[in-house]
Amino acid sequence: MSVCENPSQLSQSPDLPKSPEGDPVFPEPWAAEAFAMTVQLHEKGLFTWSEWAASLSKELHQPGRAEDGSDYFDRWVVALSALLVSRGVADASVISDLQKSWQRAAEATPHGKPIELANDPLRKS
Repeated sequence: MSVCENPSQLSQSPDLPKSPEGDPVFPEPWAAEAFAMTVQLHEKGLFTWSEWAASLSKELHQPGRAEDGSDYFDRWVVALSALLVSRGVADASVISDLQKSWQRAAEATPHGKPIELANDPLRKS
């Protein structure tokens, strides 16, 4: 049975962008990876469906959201990060440092080349 035939409860997340067929739609590969990571962590029992829904809903109802919903997966990542921090799985400062490192790596990567953390000019080996 494929994943599509047995969808996760997470595919029913509030305001999740969907295709006409009802499948999740991702604007960028990283958004699909964030979705998949969330599904895996939920399936491993790190958090319940209701805990995820509450965390995501809180983020989606923050003031200053993009009117067109283009920040949906940015808010998704914030919600997931908050859950990881609240469970003691990750440290907020480590998450922040990694986000900054990825941003620097993206800015330092030539167009058309894969973005890798190694491209961050400030990253220590």
